[in-house]
Amino acid sequence: MNKILLGTFGLLPLSASLYAQSAETQPDKRPNIIFFLVDDMGWQDTSLPFWTEKTPYNRLYETPNMERLARQGMMFTQAYASSISSPTRCSLMTGANAARHRVTNWTLQKNRSTDAESETLQLPEWNWNGIAQTDGTSHTFVAKSFVQLLKESGYHTIHCGKAHWGAIDTPGENPCHFGFETNIAGHAAGGLATYLSELNYGHDAQGNPTSLMSVPGLEKYWQTGTFVTEALTQEALKALDKAKQYNQPFYLYMSHYAIHIPIDKDTRYFEKYKQKGMSDKEAAYASLIEGMDKSLGDIMDWLEKNGEADNTIILFMGDNGGYATGSHWRDEPLYTQNAPLNCGKGSAYEGGIREPMIVSWPGVTQPSSRCDRYLLAEDYFPTILEMAGITDWKVPQTIDGVSFVPLLKQTGDPSEGRSLYWNCPNLWGEAGPGIGATCSIRQGKWKLIYFYETGQKELYDIPADISEQHNLAASHPEVVKRLSKDLGNFLRSSGGQRPSFKATGKPCPWPDEI
Repeated sequence: MNKILLGTFGLLPLSASLYAQSAETQPDKRPNIIFFLVDDMGWQDTSLPFWTEKTPYNRLYETPNMERLARQGMMFTQAYASSISSPTRCSLMTGANAARHRVTNWTLQKNRSTDAESETLQLPEWNWNGIAQTDGTSHTFVAKSFVQLLKESGYHTIHCGKAHWGAIDTPGENPCHFGFETNIAGHAAGGLATYLSELNYGHDAQGNPTSLMSVPGLEKYWQTGTFVTEALTQEALKALDKAKQYNQPFYLYMSHYAIHIPIDKDTRYFEKYKQKGMSDKEAAYASLIEGMDKSLGDIMDWLEKNGEADNTIILFMGDNGGYATGSHWRDEPLYTQNAPLNCGKGSAYEGGIREPMIVSWPGVTQPSSRCDRYLLAEDYFPTILEMAGITDWKVPQTIDGVSFVPLLKQTGDPSEGRSLYWNCPNLWGEAGPGIGATCSIRQGKWKLIYFYETGQKELYDIPADISEQHNLAASHPEVVKRLSKDLGNFLRSSGGQRPSFKATGKPCPWPDEI
């Protein structure tokens, strides 16, 4: 049979043919990996406290399956992402910092920026077409995804839910162009028209999309009363049933559209939160959270029922801070929905970038453990490859991410002496504290935020001032100078972008130039 294979596929690499031979004789015992990513989930959108104490939000929301997962594994109290979805997701896929891949705002339509207009700033031409694995599209960062490497090494790869790596009509719009063998409902949009099957998830009676945000590929659930979170979960479970039949490990990227606006009511949970005295807006928001949590529980149940729980790694994280800037969707006072963190999605403050994160790795992570060391979204790239036992890999892009496996094994601290960097030379489109064209650095206890338009610098001692209420820049000029130099050097070396002033045409200074 092997001779036939070699004769039929004359160009098949030797390594692939050897893998095929070994796969016929013995199962691949490498761990399955599930990455459970939640859209726009705030640090406080859970009953599981990621702070030193329970908050009013922790006591309000109900996420029993997040608690269940935490009992199995390790909670991370200082997990960071970008403040906007696309930059985070592109960093996850490529291992590159947002300053390097230049997808620094949310993507949607080909060759069109999503930046808001500014009276004073000319914003840079960032990579608004997203990422791709092939050349040929302008304003695109070309990279090889870790999913492609997983697939090439023998993993069966499944995408379910939101993608949001590339604009419409570019290679990046389709998850199958990044190494996924199965794509469930993933496309270019970063949100959804509606969660409701009664509205066909954003399609008319003839099946035509009514919005660029219409969720594709779930026609069988139209008019069934199935909330989109549940529909995605059911499709993911079917994909896992199929994967179970294959003689190979699987990678499931379970990427929910929840908790992104519109804040539709998940009727399975809405009335419960109304009875707690919440407004319609906040009860609907809470229902989205619990529906997401139910999905996590369903997947964990599947693993247990199918004998895969002991050989499956689960990674849980949000992609940016919770939505806190619009009274149409959230109750006032605004900017408080992630308290004790300041502001939320789009902000350089902690409310925009700090995320709930849990990792369960049976036999490796200590049950019910916590880690207070910091990490950043791009760290998932080398971490997942190390988890999968893939060590001999090459990619065309520079990898900024650092594996956090030593934290999981408690054998080392990759955060020691490390700086984390953010660059957002853009205008997201909504207003609030810390929202605007900024760059930031976290080093040890210190965090520096630089505002491109004004030249203002803010310095915070994060462990002592998690709410970022006390700007210490004036009293610690030496720290400001040191961090500004570090941040400026990184931005220049990584090819980071900056706005310019419309009045003069001159670029805004780098943080170490002012």
